[in-house]
This record gives sequence, C-alpha cells and structure tokens, in this order.
Amino acid sequence: MLIMKRTRKIYPYVLLFLLPAFYLSSCNDDFVSTQPLGEVSEEVTWTDAALAEAFVIEIYNGLGQGGLDEQMQASLTDEAMFTHPGRGINTITESRSNAADQGWINVTYSWGDLYKRIRAANIALTNLAEPQFDNPDMANRLLGEAHFLRAFYYHQLLRFYGGVPLVDRPYELGEADYTLERSSFEDCVNFIVADCDQAAELLSTAAATSGRATSIAALALKARVLLYAASDLHDIPTASSKSPVIAGYSNPEYLGYTSGNRTERWQKAKEAALAVVNQTTYGYKMDLTAPVSADEGTENYMVLSLGGGSKAVATDGAVELLLGRFFLDLKDEGGNYVGRNNGPNGYHNWAGNTPIQNFIDDYEMNDGTRFSWDNPDHKAAPYQNRDPRFYATVLYDGADWKPRTSDVAGLDPYNQVQTGQYQVTNASGGVTTQYGIDTRNSSIEDWNGTQTGYYFRKFTDPDPAVVDQNTRQYVPWPVLKYTEAVLNYVEACIELGEDGEARNWLNKIRFRAGMPAITESGDALRQRYRNERRIELAYEEHRFFDARRWMIAPTTLGQKIRLIRVFGTLKEGKQVRVYQYNPENYTYTYTPAELDPGIENRQWLDKMYFMCIHRDEINRNTKLVQNPGYD
Repeated sequence: MLIMKRTRKIYPYVLLFLLPAFYLSSCNDDFVSTQPLGEVSEEVTWTDAALAEAFVIEIYNGLGQGGLDEQMQASLTDEAMFTHPGRGINTITESRSNAADQGWINVTYSWGDLYKRIRAANIALTNLAEPQFDNPDMANRLLGEAHFLRAFYYHQLLRFYGGVPLVDRPYELGEADYTLERSSFEDCVNFIVADCDQAAELLSTAAATSGRATSIAALALKARVLLYAASDLHDIPTASSKSPVIAGYSNPEYLGYTSGNRTERWQKAKEAALAVVNQTTYGYKMDLTAPVSADEGTENYMVLSLGGGSKAVATDGAVELLLGRFFLDLKDEGGNYVGRNNGPNGYHNWAGNTPIQNFIDDYEMNDGTRFSWDNPDHKAAPYQNRDPRFYATVLYDGADWKPRTSDVAGLDPYNQVQTGQYQVTNASGGVTTQYGIDTRNSSIEDWNGTQTGYYFRKFTDPDPAVVDQNTRQYVPWPVLKYTEAVLNYVEACIELGEDGEARNWLNKIRFRAGMPAITESGDALRQRYRNERRIELAYEEHRFFDARRWMIAPTTLGQKIRLIRVFGTLKEGKQVRVYQYNPENYTYTYTPAELDPGIENRQWLDKMYFMCIHRDEINRNTKLVQNPGYD
C-alpha cells in the first residue's frame, strides 16, 4: 500500500531567516534518504515554534498587494476609471458579468484563492489547538492570528458573494464528500464574529508587530462585519423593496437577514465600533475642537495616506493603522510602484486609475458648502478653495508636482501637471495651441495619458528625490485603520438616531482635515456622513462595498463617466513661449463632459449587488446556488 507523507511548502521570502539553520541541522551523507529541499514534513512543522510561525506568516500573503495593484478596485467605482482597455474592468462596470466571465476581480479576492487561505488557517488552528512546542505565548499568538486570518478571508467572501460554505476544518484525502451547501448570511456573520472575538482574546497580550494582526485589528474587523450586516442590502425586507432582482430570489437567506430585529443589529455594530474608538492610544489628531488651517488639513491627510501613525508613530504619538500591508526591500512587489502605475504620462508613468469628474465634484468647498457648476465662481476656478483633502488625493491641471525627468524638463521647467490645451506664442509672434504634456496628445507618452483630465496622488511619496517611473516606494496599504472604525461608529449612531454623538465624532475627522463642523440631523446628516466617508476613505476599497450596501449603486456606480476639458486662452497683450499655469497670463475655461461610451459605457444592473459564483466553482460543487440575476 502506498503511504503518502504530507509535506508543507516553504516559501523562501518567509523563511530566509530559518532555512540555513534548518538545512545544517538536517543534512546527512546518506543521499538515498533525501528530503525535498523546499519542503518540511507536517509533523516537523508543528513541533517547531519557528516553522509553525513561518506557516502562519505565509497565510498573510493572501492580502496580496493590499489594494495597491496596478488595477485598483477604485476603477470599479465612481472614484476612478482604468486608463488601459481590455482587462475585464468594463465587464463589471458595464454590468456584463456572468458565471463564465466575472470580469476583473483581483486574484486576491477570488473564490479559490480565498478558500486556499482559509484551508491554511484551518490547518494552523487544528495543529495549534494543542501545541507540540514549548512556547505558550507564541502558540497563543499564532492561534489568535490564524483565527483573525480565517475571519478576514471569510469576510472578503461574504462581502463579495453573500453567504458561502463555512469550512471550519482542513479536508483530508479520501473523504466521501467534498461538496458543501452555502451557509446563510447570518450564520457567516456569526462565524466571523466568533473568530474575531477569539482572536482578540488570544492576541490581547501580544506585542504589536507591524503587518501582523493584533487584538485591536480583530475588534476593528468585527466592527466592519457587523456594520455591513446591519446595512440596507443585508436586511432582506429593505433590500427587496428596493430591488426586484433581490425580491425574486429563491434563497434570500444567502444575501442577508430574513428576520430579526434590525435595530439590534445596528446596536451591535455601534458597540463593536465603540470598542475600537475607545482605544485612547489610537487615532491621529482626533482631539481637535476646531478646524486646523487648510494647509495643515492637507498635510494631515498626506501623513495618513503615507502611513503616518503606523510603523513610525505619528507625530502626536497616536497610531492610526491597525493593520497595514507593508512593502520592504526583501521582495520587488507591485505595491512598491503606486507612483509609476498611476502618475502622469509626462513623467513617464502609466496613468492607471485616474479620478473621474463624478468623484471630483463631491469634494466640498473649504467652507463646507457644496461645489456646483451652476455657481459662476466655482466654474471659473474649480480647483480653488476646495476641501484640503482634495489636494492630497488628486493631481489636477496646474497642480505643482515633482521635478520632470531630464528629457522633459525643457518642456516644463515649472513642474506643474498639464492636462489641458493652452495658447502659446511661437517664434514669429503668432499664437498657436498646444496640448499639455500630461494629456493623451502628449509628445512624451500619448498612450499613457489620462482620459479624465486628472491623476491620482494619494499613497504616492511626494519626495522630489523619488522618481515614480523607476523608484520603489514604501507606503503601506491600510487594511484596517482607526478612522474607519470611527466612521463605522458614526454610521451606527446615525441609524440609531443618536445624531449628537455622530456629529461629535464626524467633526473630529473634519477638524483634522481643516473642514468646518457639520450641523445637520436626520437624513441630511446621513447624506453628509456618506459623502464624508467617500472623501476620507477614497481609493481604500470601501466605495465598491459602501455603494452596494447602501443600495445607492444605480445612481452612483451606474453613472456615466464624466471628465474635464481645460483650455487656457492668452490674455490680451500676453506672450508665453514656454507654458506655465498662470491666471495672470491666461483665462481658463473648464468644461465638464462625458466619456466616449466606446471607451467605457457604465450601467448598473441589480445583479451586480453581489458577484456571481464562477461556473467552474459550481461545476465542482453542485450544491452551490448561484446569486440572483445570473441564471
């Protein structure tokens, strides 16, 4: 009979510090009795604390690049569009997803990859239940991290697909049946919450280590899951009243709660978020009682987006990041190149996930009023006196940026983003019109130019010495952070009618950003909160889910993409040979327009509230029931 000996793959980038010692201790001269050089047996793994730790650390690789992929989830929302066609983005934004072709979903979030990580977490939990090595503190930490990671990956499945099969142990070879029905949405929420509670308890005494789960991270994940659970999309009576597709689905228990008290769900969400909010050592500049200056508001937001308050403690001593995905020299990872992937083509960058006008228009004026194209002053200067966070998030026409590379410096010695058309004076004194060097008509790289008139700045190191085209950047991705927990708390308070408490915490965030206090109540407060969340968490993979769970996607994600056209007309008597943004020399006009539908023609169909389960998964597991609208 063939005896199969199970082994575990050892990943070099995880175990560089372990392998030399292991090889030296295990090598022998009997070449007949060899062991695979890249693997160790399961029996050895769980009797050695270092190897057990390496196994659990590897499960974190399911975080991928965080959200700093070349194609960002923002481009599936009304935050951005992806500049380069043919990568499955349109399949989702145009509601053409189907069981054979879901469209682009980051592999990190794919059904199969998430279950692979869940299986690894289950293996760890099984073997760490009764540790075989003598280090109880290490065993508790690893057990807590495994509970957290299983909860995190199940939460990703839940918010994409609704209820999924709950697997709480590693399947073995030779089992009679590997198929399993979907669990209800409610059962999945309870399972994830239980894992978070267990992780929080086990990790409560563990020292914080950058990039690894902590007790507070587990509580923050619990708060997020419970917030989603209380939302419109997952209250089936509410969702059914807003969507005929959901109303006609035969298995609504997979999508949300079919019974129970929704107020109690909001109360649980509030209490879970408050447990994080009450952590006094967390939160960057959250003790202000009045707005900071506009310049300081921009600076504060840049500190947060560049990882301030994470590995390096924030300037006021408070930590913002509860769990980050960090990028180090050990690996050359895609997340290191956020500037190259998204920066202006006139800097030899790729213009990947460019902000759209729909997003730009939702930034308030600095006095807290709405921006409006019907306001002549706003229309004449749409980039002046906006919410200070705008200037830390978006590169717009005329924005100051980094020094140009040597081959471009002569065309733009002023280092300003050029996304419009401008009149200039030629050698004979005549007036001609030229395109900016960051447009799709650029003489530098026209194929990498923005379609929308904007570029993405957030998460990009502004240091002039960092050349985005070919220099790594080390900005962590915010997997979980304190500000999100505060916003979750605010939302739950609003839904429970506790407007005063909601305004108190919402204004702390606004004061930090240099914005005035919100004074509204009721639904008006709800709408201000939702826009505040949109701005504060921009490009952080929240809008994709927020627009769905609030069931506002038809009027937000379903909007056609809008862009801006900028034209600079020389004022009478002015002569300019080398263009520079300068209102003393130019009269600027700003014209919003709609993107050519042949490039991307967005529409919303209600089936897109949930992603479809891929046909291959249903073929493997015939007990799976497809989500509504895909049959």
